[in-house]
Amino acid sequence: MSSLPLADALPLVRFHGSQLESRPMLLLGHRGSRGSGSARENTLAAFDLALEHGCNGFEFDVRLTCDGIGVVCHNPTFGRQRISKTAASRLPALPTLRAVLERYSPIGFLDIELKVPGVESQLHRLLSRHSPKKGFVVSSFQPGILLEFERLDSTVPLGLICESARQLRRWRELPIECVVAHRSLTTRRLLDEVHDAGKHLYVWTVNRASDMVRLAEWGVDGIISDRTDALGRTLRPGR
Repeated sequence: MSSLPLADALPLVRFHGSQLESRPMLLLGHRGSRGSGSARENTLAAFDLALEHGCNGFEFDVRLTCDGIGVVCHNPTFGRQRISKTAASRLPALPTLRAVLERYSPIGFLDIELKVPGVESQLHRLLSRHSPKKGFVVSSFQPGILLEFERLDSTVPLGLICESARQLRRWRELPIECVVAHRSLTTRRLLDEVHDAGKHLYVWTVNRASDMVRLAEWGVDGIISDRTDALGRTLRPGR
């Protein structure tokens, strides 16, 4: 299974003075197109919308049901049901991990965020059958999940998600190819350090056009946004 964190990134636009320059960079929807208002986050409709808006792909969250099925949901509960204590058959509104990989592995870059331990082996088996053709990264806030996945397959691209300085301090010691940093943590210095280490930097959640342009100018490797309409309009004009 090859490492594909930037494969087939579409040509995008960055601003440099009065010039427009083409460069590879990933545009990713956060939980699909979370801020669209027309599709619930982490659904097939939201994923379709992110692609329609011109994103290369999207980020989505995976949890585990009590009968061991990976399902897509950010929160530990859905409605009044706790996902970890509920069978997948009782959560028909949640896409399964299998269904998302089957549908989107041929057409989009996938940032697969594992919210809980225990999904690693299942995801690894599914990736062997449905390896995303446009690239992917397995990401998590939890270093233990990343270390377990590295034990399963050292060729899978991994990403550490960071929302605090404490979390960010660990990126150098983990077997990752990508730092997924909150926009509040992202500086030119961090970008230089990550690139000097031969790794990629993705930034979340970037919803203002001015921030999108600034980060594109800096040369980040990916931008994750709730506002996929604005992201495509700002960085892929005239597509």
